[in-house]
Amino acid sequence: MNKVWIYLENGIFLEAKSFGAEGTSVGEIVFNTSLSGYQEIMSDPSYAGQFVTFTMPEIGNVGVNDQDMESSCAHAKGMIVRKYQDRYSNFRAQNSLKDFLLQYNIIGICDIDTRFLTKMIRTEGAMMMIASTIISDKVELKKMLEASPRIEAVNYIEQVSTNNAYKHTSGIYSNTLFEYENAPVAQAKIAVIDFGVKRNILNELVSAKMDVEVLPNDFSADELISRYNAKDLDGVFLSNGPGDPLVLKKEQEQIKKLIAAKIPMFGICLGHQLLSISHGYDTFKLKFGHHGGNHPVKNEKTGLVEITAQNHNYNVPETIVEIAEVTHTNLFDNTIEGLKYNNAPIFSVQHHPESSPGPKESRYIFNEFLSLIKR
Repeated sequence: MNKVWIYLENGIFLEAKSFGAEGTSVGEIVFNTSLSGYQEIMSDPSYAGQFVTFTMPEIGNVGVNDQDMESSCAHAKGMIVRKYQDRYSNFRAQNSLKDFLLQYNIIGICDIDTRFLTKMIRTEGAMMMIASTIISDKVELKKMLEASPRIEAVNYIEQVSTNNAYKHTSGIYSNTLFEYENAPVAQAKIAVIDFGVKRNILNELVSAKMDVEVLPNDFSADELISRYNAKDLDGVFLSNGPGDPLVLKKEQEQIKKLIAAKIPMFGICLGHQLLSISHGYDTFKLKFGHHGGNHPVKNEKTGLVEITAQNHNYNVPETIVEIAEVTHTNLFDNTIEGLKYNNAPIFSVQHHPESSPGPKESRYIFNEFLSLIKR
C-alpha cells in the first residue's frame, strides 16, 4: 500500500495508507454507521462529492459483485476505513473492493483512526477535505483545498442523472433465487425523475405494481401534465440525489408546475427536500447529516418505531407544518422524516425505504404510493 496524505479544512493534517486509486481528490467528509453494504453505499449517486468514513472497522470482507450495484458506477470521492481486508470471502463475490475502487478511479484510505474522524465530524460538523497519494506537502494541499469549490456550489445532479429516458422492469431482489424477480402486472404508470436514483428504489416501485419510466433531471413538466391529462400517466416520483437542493433552480420550477396540476407525487430524500422548497419552504443543512442503516424513525400514524436507512445532509424546516402533516419523525434529533401535504395528492419521506443497504421495515411506503394514485 502507498501512503496518502489528508488535509481537512479545520487545519488537521494526517497520513495514512491507500488501497484504491492514485491521485488527488477534493470532497466533503461524512461518516456512515451502516454495518454492511459498503458497495451499495459507494455506488449510491447521493454520495457524489463526498468522502465516506465508515464506522464499521472491518471493510472489504465480502468483496464486491455486479448485482449489488446501486447505479452504473461508484460516485463517492473516496472511502475511509479503519482496516481494509483484501482477502474477501463470499460465494457471491466477483472481485475485491480494491479492484472496485481502481475500476472507478476512487481513492481508498485505510490504517487511520476512524473513531477520531467520526467524533471530529460530530463535534465540528461535515467539512471539506483533500486527499492525495502524490502530494505530501501540507501547505500545497491547503492551497488546493481553498481553491476548490465547496460541495454546496456544485450541481452534481448534472453528473449523475440519466441522459436519456428508459424503462425499468426488474423487481425486488430474491434472497432465495439470488436473482431479480420478474415484474408483476402493473396497475399504474409513473414517471421517475432521476436526480441520482438508486436501482433498488426502481426495483421497489416495479414490485409495488407500477410501470416505471425513468426521465432525466431536465424533464418537461408541461409534457408530463399533458400525458397526465391524456391518462397516459398516473403519477410522478422524485428521486434521491446528491448535493444542496437549493441550487436546483430549474428543477424547482418544473416541480412547481406539477404541484399546481395536482399530479400525484411521491419523493424520497432529495425529492422530499425539493417538494418542500417548491412549496416555498427552504431546506437547511444539518451539522453532520444522517448517514447509516440504524436510525429510529417514529411513524406518527401508527406510533410504531421503524429502524431506517438514511443518507442526507439537508432537512426540511419545521414551519412546513403550515401546509403539511408530519407523518414520520427522526428519534435521534426530532427532525422531520415524512410529510403528507394538505389539499394535494403528494407525500414524501426523508429516509430510504428501499433498504439497500439497511432494514426493510419501511418498504410498505412504496405500496402507499400506489394507493394514493388509485384514490
